[in-house]
Amino acid sequence: MKIGVLALQGDFREHRNVVEELGTTARLVRRPEELDEIDGLIIPGGESTTISKLLRKWGLFELIQKKVRNGLPLFGTCAGLILMAKEVKDGPPTLDLMDISLERNAYGRQIESFESELEFLAEREGVPGDGSITGVFIRAPQVTRVGPNVKELAKHDGLTVLLREDNMLGATFHPELTDDRGIHEYFLSEVVGKASGVR
Repeated sequence: MKIGVLALQGDFREHRNVVEELGTTARLVRRPEELDEIDGLIIPGGESTTISKLLRKWGLFELIQKKVRNGLPLFGTCAGLILMAKEVKDGPPTLDLMDISLERNAYGRQIESFESELEFLAEREGVPGDGSITGVFIRAPQVTRVGPNVKELAKHDGLTVLLREDNMLGATFHPELTDDRGIHEYFLSEVVGKASGVR
């Protein structure tokens, strides 16, 4: 199994390190042809407007759309989730993939970033770990609408922060910045693994 990490901007190195810590091959993705060599893709946190522009500049935008709609597993964190959403208030052009609406930077500026324990729903829905995880929120978006086929996996102060829709997983926070690998494990085993027949 080989996991691609979009490496145009943002904290892609941290995601690559987590994937490799979990014993899976990670590949930094910058060119369209590299999408043919992976079993799943991670879009990291960063600056959503910049990543959106670079996706189009490097010919990745429509190709990622097509591959994910055809079943390629996708995991987006913070800016990555913004780019996955069907609707973003005052946001850049998105990939229009996950049936959610978001508000960017809803928690405030970077100086107002924070860490907090998350409430997992339905006993973490198979997410490995001891039942709790710390979420790191950095200029994080807030989910304002969830479509009928989107599963809510975790909340913080009543707001959904971890979601899944079919072959897509999204987090408004940064799991790659904590020592807990449970959410990445969930992506590898439950999303990528089951999509490709790997257990």
